[in-house]
Amino acid sequence: MIFGKDEERYEKIKLRVAEALKRDVGRGIVRFDRKYQRQLGVEPGDIVELIGERSTAAIVANPHPDDRNLDIIRMDGYIRRNAGVSIGDYVTVARAEVKEAKKVVLAPAQKGVFIQIPGDMVKQNLLGRPVVKGDLIVASGRSEASYYGGSPFDELLRGLFEAMPLGFGELKFVVVSTNPKGIVQITYNTEVEVLPQAVEVREETIPEVTYEDIGGLSDAIQKIREMVELPLKHPELFERLGIEPPKGVLLYGPPGTGKTLLAKAVANEANAHFIAINGPEIMSKFYGESEERLREIFKDAEENAPSIIFIDEIDAIAPKREEVVGEVEKRVVSQLLTLMDGLKSRGKVIVIAATNRPDALDPALRRPGRFDREIEVGVPDKKGRKEILQIHTRGMPLEPDYDKVTVLKVLRELLRKETFDEERLKRLIKRVEEAKSEEEIKEVLKSESEIYPEVRTRLIDRMLEEIAEKTHGFVGADLAALAREAAMVVLRRLINEGKISPEQERIPPEVLQELRVKKADFYEALKMVDPSALREVLIEMPNVHWEDIGGLDEVKQELREAVEWPLKYPKAFQRLGIDPPRGVLLYGPPGTGKTLLAKAVATESEANFIGIRGPEVLSKWVGESEKRIREIFRKARQAAPTVIFIDEIDAIAPARGSDMNRVTDRLINQLLTEMDGIEKNSGVVVIAATNRPDIIDPALLRPGRFDRLILVPAPDEKARLEILKVHTRRVPLAKDVNLRELAKKTEGYSGADLEALVREAALIAMRRAISKLPTELIEEESEEFLEQLRVSKKDFEEALKKVRPSITPYMIEYYKNFEENRKSKAEKTSRGPDYYTF
Repeated sequence: MIFGKDEERYEKIKLRVAEALKRDVGRGIVRFDRKYQRQLGVEPGDIVELIGERSTAAIVANPHPDDRNLDIIRMDGYIRRNAGVSIGDYVTVARAEVKEAKKVVLAPAQKGVFIQIPGDMVKQNLLGRPVVKGDLIVASGRSEASYYGGSPFDELLRGLFEAMPLGFGELKFVVVSTNPKGIVQITYNTEVEVLPQAVEVREETIPEVTYEDIGGLSDAIQKIREMVELPLKHPELFERLGIEPPKGVLLYGPPGTGKTLLAKAVANEANAHFIAINGPEIMSKFYGESEERLREIFKDAEENAPSIIFIDEIDAIAPKREEVVGEVEKRVVSQLLTLMDGLKSRGKVIVIAATNRPDALDPALRRPGRFDREIEVGVPDKKGRKEILQIHTRGMPLEPDYDKVTVLKVLRELLRKETFDEERLKRLIKRVEEAKSEEEIKEVLKSESEIYPEVRTRLIDRMLEEIAEKTHGFVGADLAALAREAAMVVLRRLINEGKISPEQERIPPEVLQELRVKKADFYEALKMVDPSALREVLIEMPNVHWEDIGGLDEVKQELREAVEWPLKYPKAFQRLGIDPPRGVLLYGPPGTGKTLLAKAVATESEANFIGIRGPEVLSKWVGESEKRIREIFRKARQAAPTVIFIDEIDAIAPARGSDMNRVTDRLINQLLTEMDGIEKNSGVVVIAATNRPDIIDPALLRPGRFDRLILVPAPDEKARLEILKVHTRRVPLAKDVNLRELAKKTEGYSGADLEALVREAALIAMRRAISKLPTELIEEESEEFLEQLRVSKKDFEEALKKVRPSITPYMIEYYKNFEENRKSKAEKTSRGPDYYTF
């Protein structure tokens, strides 16, 4: 029986509130251990009442595996607000007496929002949801049945995520009234009315941001909760210990990592009065007005304690006093110091500041007693990126790929976990193996109504994990932009197909059904969204693969081992107890493909690529060149895994003392310091290229800096043939062209020379075709003209006369001698700048 009283009486229990899983936010579900579920007499899919400062209800879901035997209950920020509890509080949980809702009236939670949505459209996103008058709810749209386990509600909820007519994103509603009163559940028979404007239900703040809205910052959240929530909620702990609670916390890190979001979440979760200041807004041209504004803000905070003052972009109002010219900034810094020292409500007023330039702040602020703790909000790792993607795709109609290999992996995982009946799963696996297309696989899965939602959830999870792997260096703001762009890709496609146009009064439901975001849409969006941390230094995202480089098989293998393996298999290196190389120097004659190799290794290892051309780093201003190098390495560490490629390194790192240029000496010192500072497994690899290895400073060529020196030789006949095949891939060749014969004739030609040769031969062929045909056929680019465009043996012979080899026997001898000397180590570094002689 779904509705009504149960004859048995069950006890109430108290559980500690914990934050929800990212995927559960806005779905009205709670998770707690089976032991407590049995105590209450409930199963996944049943409804429980949660009693804190007020009462609300939620659906019981399967417990999280990590919560076994723990007395915690996981719920999102909306349920916490509805129950009047915070993380760490205890909430009373009881089996709920639920009635079927006849009518539910909703209104937008945000003031000033005016909407006109048919109640039935919202109802489809809320089916099965228990509500109480005054509750705040989100019509998020993905209420997958798998969250509730095998319950009586499976039939009610099955297929909802397949037919969502509308994704409301983060649109929040307040439950204005219900009929009957008490805890009611929304069903197909419920009448849902949506009022167009917000209605005052209770005077309380609506949580805009909760901890579940922040992904990839679990360490930062833990630290800031210790520093901020504890003093605000339990000042007696600090009194008992005889210590003063902290006054300020400084959040620092690259732009877009979630510093402002974190401060807002803390204020919401701590139920504190929140005052936000954007640094530049404080500044005024009138004498004393900036300081007056600060005093008013601190006074307001003390009067409304507990309070959090959040100063965004604090570097704008509190720069180093010795470095600023204006008197206003100096006075503002002094006023801020005085106000923080004079905080009377210590523990009840906390200042949180955010900056992406901590070194620009006045040092007097960065001491205990003012900003007691500094918390880095860094670039998220793969796990963090996946969490952020889960948050930003919560209200998005995602559609996974149903490729056979992945679906079978997921089904076998379920078989091992014994989640469903073994025989049913084995039959399903066999049917999937026999399916011929993705559509057929999807239909086969849909026929198993209990298993399908779980498979679909896991496929979406894998899809987001794959995207997280491809988005190295992306911060939260970048991932939000990526999700938005992926949705726009879908919209653009339907507009181009003519299915959506601005002139339409109403979008047909079948078109709305097609608004599904797939993995391919995310990959398309990736072409348009770059990691913001690298925008200043990113020259390009290379799209060069190993097959685009002819020959050089040994060099490719060495690069794979030195660069690709450490980035792809870090655990294998840890297991063997070896450190991956920090740097690789590619040297060889000009035009042999050194730059191309660096780009290919970055592409193949799925790393970000920062390209530096040696001479570009040099500056006439003292310290500017070193600063550029420092910034490049800092950004590379932030966006790791990263390949830093320094082309023409001999221009910035000649042997010290070899000339009177002090700039290059300082630059080498900075480069040495940065390369020594690359930590183990930091995911940063430096690749440099030069055709003058003998003039590079010897200190750079020792193990621990450029560990690997790889000769990129002039191509031999076999390699030349491979290079010619690469460059003639898209070139229409006449039947008389023999590439093998051409490879024999091009002794001394580098890869760049061979590319130029093919290009010249193609131009000669074009010249010949134009001279033969009438002008009108050429101008129209007729079929006859295009058919004449074929490169013949004669064209190549003409081109050979124009394009001469750039590699001389002297060059080959030069690199051969260098290689022999390096290997034999006959000469020692004590000889200084003249270490390499020929």
